[in-house]
Amino acid sequence: MASLDSTHPDTATGAQVLPPRSFAQRLGLVSVPRDVLAQRYTQSGSKFIDVMGAKVHYVDEGSNEGDDVPIVMIHGFASSLHTWNGVAAGLAREHRVIQLDLPPFGVTGPLRSARGAVETMNLPMYRRFIDTFMGALGIGQATLVGNSLGGLISWDYAVRHRGAVKRLVLVDAAGFPMKLPVYIALFNHALVRLSAPWMLPEAIVKGAVRNVYGDPRKIDAVTLRRYVDFFHGEGTREAIGKMVPTLDFADLDTDVLKTLDVPTLVLWGEKDRWIPPAHAADFAARIPGAKRVMYAGLGHIPMEEAPLQVLADLRTFFAESAKK
Repeated sequence: MASLDSTHPDTATGAQVLPPRSFAQRLGLVSVPRDVLAQRYTQSGSKFIDVMGAKVHYVDEGSNEGDDVPIVMIHGFASSLHTWNGVAAGLAREHRVIQLDLPPFGVTGPLRSARGAVETMNLPMYRRFIDTFMGALGIGQATLVGNSLGGLISWDYAVRHRGAVKRLVLVDAAGFPMKLPVYIALFNHALVRLSAPWMLPEAIVKGAVRNVYGDPRKIDAVTLRRYVDFFHGEGTREAIGKMVPTLDFADLDTDVLKTLDVPTLVLWGEKDRWIPPAHAADFAARIPGAKRVMYAGLGHIPMEEAPLQVLADLRTFFAESAKK
């Protein structure tokens, strides 16, 4: 199990040293146990709560002193709560900030039936999950900040729970009809769905991560390993195989966004290769009064690629909306 040990600092340089991975692990022939992921990737403020039979990993930091509602940050497909860390740390100085690992990703992993079978995470299941999670934490009203799939979950929650969302931030959010990114569309092929739980080379995962950055040179080895570890987590690849065929946004009613009465900020990377940047204008056009910010040179996850830039825009938005 030595190769599953956590990263540790180099005594000479202070830099994190990644444990070596065996050939079998690099090919994805070995899954990373959930307890190892928990040991390696929980952090200050990490907590667990039972939701729909799963131990859901979340981080709860800061306080409501600067605001009367918590900020709930929801990540995207195949990501984890860690994608918000650079932004959340700054916001937690003035707000209560909650980040969570959506199933089947991160430390949380897949939801399972009473018989232990991996559940299919489609939109109805995510609706049940986020409603149950918010209820379990006793959150009656919140500011929602969502990226990609998390953006879809966020605006859908705002539509379904009128008055429960004080402010809405959509970061490269899903919702409009689109062609699935090639790294996700792979799982629409039966052969990939059948083989991925047993073999999926880390090179494919690393390629996908580099693809979501506007400048792949910004990605460090520790971040790449985190994405690989989570993708190779127990049950995650099987869950993704069940989930991807349900990702069809063509039938979503985005016209309902015109009825929202929520201060909204739309943030988007101009070099997003996963969701067309034109969708930023689509969201801003439908949501009354929505403001839009485009980031030159950034990709699908600007909050991870340039956290200080995104943090500054969030603080400005929060301050302006507080005056109204």
